[in-house]
Amino acid sequence: MIVRNCAGGVVFHGHKVFILKNDKDEWVLPKGKIRNGFLPTETALERVECESGIVDAEIISTAGETNYEFFSYSRQQPVFNVIIWYIMECNDEKFMINKEEGFTGGGFFDIDEAVEKITYSQDKSLVRLSYKKYLKLKEFPIGDIEKEEVLV
Repeated sequence: MIVRNCAGGVVFHGHKVFILKNDKDEWVLPKGKIRNGFLPTETALERVECESGIVDAEIISTAGETNYEFFSYSRQQPVFNVIIWYIMECNDEKFMINKEEGFTGGGFFDIDEAVEKITYSQDKSLVRLSYKKYLKLKEFPIGDIEKEEVLV
């Protein structure tokens, strides 16, 4: 089995999060393999910029780690991806989907809409938990969200 260390970003602009639609019709977060000599933080920022065109994303905190396994037909063996996630924010909603990387759509969505679109349950949980942490870090007004929900 191949083990790949990866890094990615949960990118917020205000009360919206950025997600991508890939060529398999899956809604995902920007991420990629950590190459030799690169730090996870560098990889996460680079993949966000490369896949989404968001150039001003900044890491404000760690978000956690997820992992999954799949079978690689090109390598003819299982691959186990371990992804280190970072909470990021950007100054505006400018983006440009990188179709050469196999993405067909994407954008900033309200949290509930994004969570509904996201394909994988662990990514849904990651976005919800990251948003709660993001709100605490930024001390945003909570608005429609119940205060006790954010403090969980």
